[in-house]
Amino acid sequence: MSKLVPPHGSDEVMPLLLPEAERAAVLEHAKTLKQVPLRSREVSDVSMFAMGAYTPLEGFMGHDDWKGVCQDMKTSSGLFWPIPITCPVEQDVADSINEGDEVALVNPENGEIMAVMEVSEKYTIDKEFECQHVFRTTDMEHPGVQSVMNQGPVNLAGKVKALSEGEYAEKYGELFMRPAESRAEFLKRGWSQVAAFQTRNPMHRSHEFLAKLAVETLDGVFIHQVLGKLKPGDIPAEVRTKAIQAMIDNYFVPGTVIQAGYPIEMRYAGPREALLHAVIRQNFGCSHLIVGRDHAGVGDYYGPFDAQDIFDELWEGALITKPFKVDITFYCKKCDGMATAKTCPHDKSERVTISGTEQRRRLAAGEPIPPEFSRPEVVKILQEYYASLNS
Repeated sequence: MSKLVPPHGSDEVMPLLLPEAERAAVLEHAKTLKQVPLRSREVSDVSMFAMGAYTPLEGFMGHDDWKGVCQDMKTSSGLFWPIPITCPVEQDVADSINEGDEVALVNPENGEIMAVMEVSEKYTIDKEFECQHVFRTTDMEHPGVQSVMNQGPVNLAGKVKALSEGEYAEKYGELFMRPAESRAEFLKRGWSQVAAFQTRNPMHRSHEFLAKLAVETLDGVFIHQVLGKLKPGDIPAEVRTKAIQAMIDNYFVPGTVIQAGYPIEMRYAGPREALLHAVIRQNFGCSHLIVGRDHAGVGDYYGPFDAQDIFDELWEGALITKPFKVDITFYCKKCDGMATAKTCPHDKSERVTISGTEQRRRLAAGEPIPPEFSRPEVVKILQEYYASLNS
């Protein structure tokens, strides 16, 4: 019997990608159906359904699940789920579809039919209600709020039969790891206690320190980076991958870290998104999620430890994967190394605060990155990338 945590709400991972032998016939059928264009968020969600990362969901949520998830973080069946997974469309599209219809879900950027969905329900929502509960704000400067407020007025719900995992598998090769594959790799290595480290940035010294703290107490670390759409100015996944691998190769004991990627699009929902990341990592077989300062946050919408504290509000049995909580990390000049407030007794004037935002600013400005901030092998790769932007 596997020692890994079970998938969320299920005995096994539930990928919604149809078996390869069935796809050609269903695709031909899909070409005859009403074509529903998806936004980038829903393209990402279909890819997550396809690989089983959203186990045990069978498709896009109906009204009762949407409301329960927003309000109480529960679907109508009582399943813990922290952020609604919905398929919004424009009014003219909704008017052309009846409940009970089958529709083809299409990526408008490349015309690919990604899935077939049987529409069980179409409904409107109170967008401000969703934003206030999920993002704790209705401020249109918040990118997640923008996404919800600008989406179509009608949600389509229904079970999804995925025909594709999107462009990610082909584009990223071995980096694209499905939950079934990560679980098999953990078992192969004899790991049962695994910490996931979520990142949308190259890893600097604070990130490295967080991962090493987890390696000290668990079997290994799963560095799991975002492959979906990011904010303008974020560093592309292929550059991040190379930089992270340079850090792993030079500063970690071999066999203690696995690097992979997954196709989620960030919602920047702070505490709620930390919970979603934990649900997803449970499906990937991770017992813990590393939650540091301002996990999945943006701007000043969330306190530095809100994403840690929200785990303490959950009811018994809501979630098996646990947070691996770490205090704010920094480089202490007097300690001559990385530390937290729990381990460093020195004055704040001795501390070098490290952040991805500051690292990107320095790189964009062509300013030097000190070794206290980031490893030289990592900096070299990032500097080459920024130099290419200006050439």
